[in-house]
Amino acid sequence: MMSTPTSESLPSFSTGADAPRYLTHDIPGIGGTLKARPEDFLVEEIPLYNPAGEGEHIFLFVEKRELTTLQLRDALSRHFKVKRHAIGHAGLKDKQAITRQVISIHAPGKTPEDFPSFVHDRASVLWVDLHTNKLKRGHLSGNRFSIKVRGVEPLAVRHAKVALDRLARCGAPNRIGEQRFGFLKNNHLVGRALILGDAQGAIDLILSPKDGAPASSNEAREAYRDGRFRNGFELMPKVFKIERNLLRALSNDHPPEKALKAIDPTAAGFFISSFQSAVFNHVLNQRLEAGTMDTLLPGDLAFVTKNRSVFEISGEELARAESNLAQRVENFELSPSGPMWGTTMSRAGGAVDQSELQALEAAGVEPSDLVDCEQRGGISMIGGDRRPLRMQVKDPEVEGGIDEHGAYIRCAFELPRGSFATTVLDEIMKCPTGGV
Repeated sequence: MMSTPTSESLPSFSTGADAPRYLTHDIPGIGGTLKARPEDFLVEEIPLYNPAGEGEHIFLFVEKRELTTLQLRDALSRHFKVKRHAIGHAGLKDKQAITRQVISIHAPGKTPEDFPSFVHDRASVLWVDLHTNKLKRGHLSGNRFSIKVRGVEPLAVRHAKVALDRLARCGAPNRIGEQRFGFLKNNHLVGRALILGDAQGAIDLILSPKDGAPASSNEAREAYRDGRFRNGFELMPKVFKIERNLLRALSNDHPPEKALKAIDPTAAGFFISSFQSAVFNHVLNQRLEAGTMDTLLPGDLAFVTKNRSVFEISGEELARAESNLAQRVENFELSPSGPMWGTTMSRAGGAVDQSELQALEAAGVEPSDLVDCEQRGGISMIGGDRRPLRMQVKDPEVEGGIDEHGAYIRCAFELPRGSFATTVLDEIMKCPTGGV
């Protein structure tokens, strides 16, 4: 019987979001800093549909400041006195920002008037309505961003405009940003450990001392390393819920496999998604290096923008003179896709499939490991989907200026759901964005 691979025995595996190959490599970067203050990073969700005005679900359009979507969910759960699973949201929004998004609350037989007004020091409700179904992940058209880059020379706005105009014309690399991988930049490694059934490895990655960990958690991490689990629980700040839940379970003498069940299913799924994201990023970087991010190859699964379906591209179809595939790619109707590996994912063909499989195996995982993960139960694979290799950047705006906080260059644009604004800013700034 084969033993479970451990973190120490697995290959080194980066996020794929560090040191990216830029589509705008020939345009000077503007440098600078993101999120010097929350109001420099504005995000507004573009809903996929409008509420019906009736139904069992209360829809709230909420503006939040320096608050994660999951923290907002917990606050609403307490206010409406419902379980977490009764609350829906279309996506996770940045914490270090001012963001607006729709949240749904399942409250059968009740209306908004049956509850007191929601009051929170970092969130406010902009409108309220009713709808017939829960808001689920992906139920959004996209997001509109308005971002000020600080610490820049305002005259560099010309470089920002040239870069953003190229991204709007060609599409930007649909790389999954550093924020998906956490402040320790190891969420993808935790996800790999969960997939491989390495419970101890996953817990070590989450709780062990590590450079870059918040200083407020250092004593608790040292206590974990020394086996003082109860002490670690008491020292870990309450804001770190995953860490505290694990330490509590370990202090109750739960074995690693049982302790992992203390992780919120949403958080566990996020770790798995981080692993999938890192593999996708590596595939995307390879296609960028080859110059085929926006070119369909034989065996590719073309992503249809309108309905998010995919279909395989044959060499014969590409060779036909009357084929309009290239024009459809130019119009953003189609894009090449990459793998978000999972048991339900459609696989590409030929050399494209082999390249994507090699990226998964280079990360230390085989397709059979994904099946084993689901069969163990407790943690479900998410995704198992295809993701377009590029994203359309709509309605770009660029301006330079000076306000009471100093010089800035403001970039505004709309992105489709699931895309990262920081990836666009990477192309314009060409310097570390701090994983935000």
